[in-house]
Amino acid sequence: MIETLTALLLFQLVGEAIAFWSRWPVPGPVLGMALMLAFCLWKPALASTWKPVAATLLQHLALLFIPAGVGIMLHFHRLQGEGLAIAVALILSTLLGMAVTALMLGWLLRRQGGGEHD
Repeated sequence: MIETLTALLLFQLVGEAIAFWSRWPVPGPVLGMALMLAFCLWKPALASTWKPVAATLLQHLALLFIPAGVGIMLHFHRLQGEGLAIAVALILSTLLGMAVTALMLGWLLRRQGGGEHD
């Protein structure tokens, strides 16, 4: 378990370093996750050894939202001034995410069905 958590943190560190040095507008953890996915595709045996730790982390995912809740309460005064902009951004990004998910699901279902609808 320690080795898997160390690998997870190392991938995040590498992602953060790439984001910092390249100045790409992509968060470091996202780059680290993409690197981890590429590594798992390259070495599939590691993915199966990392799976139990990932399942354990997902079971306790709610605990990871506590710092976000504390941050919201700490910066509550900013919500008063920028609340409308934040609400609009949240609603639009949610709708866009749902639309992209629906389109991808439709495309994948058509592809899985043998491509008869393409």
